[in-house]
Amino acid sequence: MIMRTWRGAVKAEDADRYLAHQADTGVREYRETAGNAGVLVLRRDRGELVEVTTVSFWASMNAVKEFAGEEPEVAKFYPGDDDLLAEKDLHADHYEIVSADVDAAALTRGGA
Repeated sequence: MIMRTWRGAVKAEDADRYLAHQADTGVREYRETAGNAGVLVLRRDRGELVEVTTVSFWASMNAVKEFAGEEPEVAKFYPGDDDLLAEKDLHADHYEIVSADVDAAALTRGGA
């Protein structure tokens, strides 16, 4: 399994609008692509900016390429992104998942 990460940041006042936009574009396309096993959207306040990191999970690099194209390390952007993003990584990182120990039920309960 492959984990793909990407990071950007928006002005704090644009955070909710960007997160809704991202859900309607990138996150939706992730989930509609064969071989996608899920996505996490992470948010971290940094004062005037809110950092947004997406972490998506894929069955293989071939599945990632179905989403991202033949150069999967190049970040994918959507119309409207530039109107909201104050910072954006132009690349995406990929990691082979070699082990995982996650209690999904605890995550959905909000902890122990």
